[in-house]
Amino acid sequence: HCQVSMDLNSASTVVLQVLTQATSQDTALLKPAEEQLKQWETQPGFYSVLLNIFTNHDLDVNVRWLAVLYFKNGIDRYWRRVAPHALSEEEKSTLRAGLITNFNEPINQIATQIAVLIAKVARLDCPRQWPELIPILIESVKVQDDLRQHRALLTFYHVTKTLASKRLAADRKLFSDLASGIYNFACSLWNHHTDTFLHHVSSGNEAAALNSLERTLLSLKVLRKLTVNGFVEPHRNMEVMGFLHGIFDRLKQFLECSRNVDTDTVFRDKLEKTIILFTKVLLDFLDQHPFSFTPLIQRSLEFSVSYVFTEVGEGVTFERFIVQCMNLIKMIVKNYAYKPSKNFEDSSPETLEAHKIKMAFFTYPTLTEICRRLVSHYFLLTEEELTMWEEDPEGFTVEETGGDSWKYSLRPCTEVLFIDIFHEYNQTLTPVLLEMMQRLQGPTNVEDMNALLIKDAVYNAVGLAAFELFDSVDFDQWFKNQLLPELQVTHNRYKPLRRRVIWLIGQWVSVKFKSDLRPMLYEAICNLLQDQDLVVRIETATTLKLTVDDFEFRTDQFLPYLETMFTLLFQLLQQVTECDTKMHVLHVLSCVIERVNMQIRPYVGCLVQYLPLLWKQSEEHNMLRCAILTTLIHLVQGLGADSKNLYPFLLPVIQLSTDVSQPPHVYLLEDGLELWLVTLENSPCITPELLRIFQNMPPLLEQSSENLRTCFKIINGYIFLSSTEFLQTYAAGLCQSFCELLSDITTEGQVQVLKVVENALKVNPVLGSQMFQPILPCVFRGIIEGERYPVVMSTYLGVMGRVLLQNTSFFSSLLTVMAHKCNQEMDQLLGNMIEMWVDRMDNITQPERRKLSALALLSLLPSDNSVIQDKFCGIINIAVEGLHDVMTEDPETGTHKDCMLMSHLEEPKATEDEEPPTEQDKRKKMLALKDPVHSVSLQQFTYEKLKAQQELLGEQGFQSLMETVDTEIVTQLQEFLQGF
Repeated sequence: HCQVSMDLNSASTVVLQVLTQATSQDTALLKPAEEQLKQWETQPGFYSVLLNIFTNHDLDVNVRWLAVLYFKNGIDRYWRRVAPHALSEEEKSTLRAGLITNFNEPINQIATQIAVLIAKVARLDCPRQWPELIPILIESVKVQDDLRQHRALLTFYHVTKTLASKRLAADRKLFSDLASGIYNFACSLWNHHTDTFLHHVSSGNEAAALNSLERTLLSLKVLRKLTVNGFVEPHRNMEVMGFLHGIFDRLKQFLECSRNVDTDTVFRDKLEKTIILFTKVLLDFLDQHPFSFTPLIQRSLEFSVSYVFTEVGEGVTFERFIVQCMNLIKMIVKNYAYKPSKNFEDSSPETLEAHKIKMAFFTYPTLTEICRRLVSHYFLLTEEELTMWEEDPEGFTVEETGGDSWKYSLRPCTEVLFIDIFHEYNQTLTPVLLEMMQRLQGPTNVEDMNALLIKDAVYNAVGLAAFELFDSVDFDQWFKNQLLPELQVTHNRYKPLRRRVIWLIGQWVSVKFKSDLRPMLYEAICNLLQDQDLVVRIETATTLKLTVDDFEFRTDQFLPYLETMFTLLFQLLQQVTECDTKMHVLHVLSCVIERVNMQIRPYVGCLVQYLPLLWKQSEEHNMLRCAILTTLIHLVQGLGADSKNLYPFLLPVIQLSTDVSQPPHVYLLEDGLELWLVTLENSPCITPELLRIFQNMPPLLEQSSENLRTCFKIINGYIFLSSTEFLQTYAAGLCQSFCELLSDITTEGQVQVLKVVENALKVNPVLGSQMFQPILPCVFRGIIEGERYPVVMSTYLGVMGRVLLQNTSFFSSLLTVMAHKCNQEMDQLLGNMIEMWVDRMDNITQPERRKLSALALLSLLPSDNSVIQDKFCGIINIAVEGLHDVMTEDPETGTHKDCMLMSHLEEPKATEDEEPPTEQDKRKKMLALKDPVHSVSLQQFTYEKLKAQQELLGEQGFQSLMETVDTEIVTQLQEFLQGF
């Protein structure tokens, strides 16, 4: 490899040659060149060579561009002193000087990249290692040469922007010092370029005007960063406040300039950018310094309201500017800093001052005018929107409900402003809106398009203000007398109102809508889902979703309409073609299925046949696939055991969504795991394919992510479904994963792992003990060492209780292994374990585990082993504690019985609201019937064990053993065992 630290000229030739190869389209040249450049990255002198290359304007542009990029990456990796292979201080010093020698880069894109990399160095080195940077920039932006002046200004902007973004207190102090030092200069620079621009405009020289506008924009960008981030108390600085107050007059001058400029030109575009930047300065300043903004509140409101709501704005405003002005009004109206407390006396003087200015501005006439203009002007559907409705109905609904460009477009901005102003001044504005409603009673002439659009706008306002109008509108009457009849007007020109009315009802359903009226609404929805207009049908589906999601929803009212609605929604799903709309309709279908659960079974055939086709078509659309997964989750829950018929489609979908080696899993994994889980919960029996999908699990456990909890539920699902086949096939690998997990996982995670082992032992004690054998020593050790986390200790005792009670021979062999490992006698270990168990019984809070502990420890009796006899007192204490837990009085017979005993006869009745039991619930119930905790009476078991112990030791031996137990405990024991 060439050592770059040779002399610059010969090195430049070699590096230049390799960079030229690296810009080639031919991989045979490109790959080795990239490798070589990568190796040079850490060579001393390499970045000096790159600087030489990209500042040489005679070389090929692509080669220079690549040299700049490599230089920029080098700053990120090797400029900090502490970085591995860091650049030497002397090389950095040479590079810093070289970067700001002359600001004369002819190519715009390269000039921007150089400005960015100077800013990157400044972020790390300015001002301490690079005090000369700012003075040189200030000198360079004053020069007469056009190109040099522009490039210096571009760099000045990027440096300011980068330094302003630093957040540590010391850095902010440095930036504040810098801002104070250069603010005056920055202001005069901006004023100079602005005046030059306005002069060129008035003399009609567009080329020169464009040139100076570019500089005006850059110097304003610098000022924005200095003004917003450079001062702790900007209102105390005359220059800052002077600049901000001057913005409004400057804005008027620029807006006037725009009056005669053609649209769609570079000049127009730059001009609009500058106008928007003025508004950004005000918005940012208000956001960062609300109290410093107080002197500007009056002027900001007057300016914004006059341009947006009066004729002043005609001919000069444009959409993005109106949006910014509305945002300014909204931020002042909503600003928390300007809202006094309930008790005025508790508010700060600054807050009261700002509040006073707001109240003085928002008089009754002003508010009324704003409200009327918002509704009758800004809420009207435009020609453009109506054309889109006709030509691209799905595009129109996506746009209306928040497409990507929605956030910055006018309609949502006006709606949000209306909501905020109405909320803040609802006592003033409610009568205004009610009066508008009053004027619109009765049907509207379909020939009068303007009247239809006004009504649409007023209805929009009534929907947006639903919460505020709660007490003022008798919605139920209005629904019956006015809205329902409007929905029955089928004329094509009436469709904006049919859509708006059904939307409006959706807004009010959760606010105020009598339950008895729902059937009338369902009837209307069924009709509108058959409307000739697609937009109306889609809007109706949205309202249906809001209706079934509402907490007052009643299934019995809905069922008569279910078949019709489901069929029509399904037809809509097939008709729409856009990915977003399909997702939306699927979401509505999901909500309906979720709400009616099992009642959906007769109607889902068509959907079940269509989903595989939709899945295939949506290969490129992961978000649509997520929506299909959600629908499947609700379908499986609705179908219960019948979901087995979906397996040919369902299982491959789960397989793909949960396979971490497949790229789509990034989007599909969470919903895919949820679907896997409900499939298991509702599966009537295991199938080879369902068992095979478990191969996806080990890599998922390795990821140890937020999905672990669902993964454990899935593992438990398999254990309940088919413990023998599942454990024989997968337990060995699972055990290995668990051992790795236990070593680096949270307490919560440890408990989840141990619960799986506990469930396996509960379902299949023999196989469970064999399969999870490697984990059990760590459980044993945890018990005798007195695990400090109660929740982990409780789970350890749950696991050990199962082994001791249900697989005694295995417990003996485990004890042997542990004695060998710990180099102790078996009896001594057993004694330690019983002692710790008795001591930490209070860690166990679950009733099942408490009873299990009592049964497990009692199962050690009868015994003539001296250690067990030594711990007899503790065992009896636990037994009596257990009896206190489980014995309840039977009101009919007056006797006590074990409340944990279950019989086949107890079939809990599912109430109206409860979900019917899943297949897994039934399996758990069957399991409980065989579980000693639920099938063995603790009272009976205690009696039999004591009797056997008595027979083993004889009366006298037994008596002396009983004397080791506290007399109070003995008395309680006798009471529990009466009648035996």
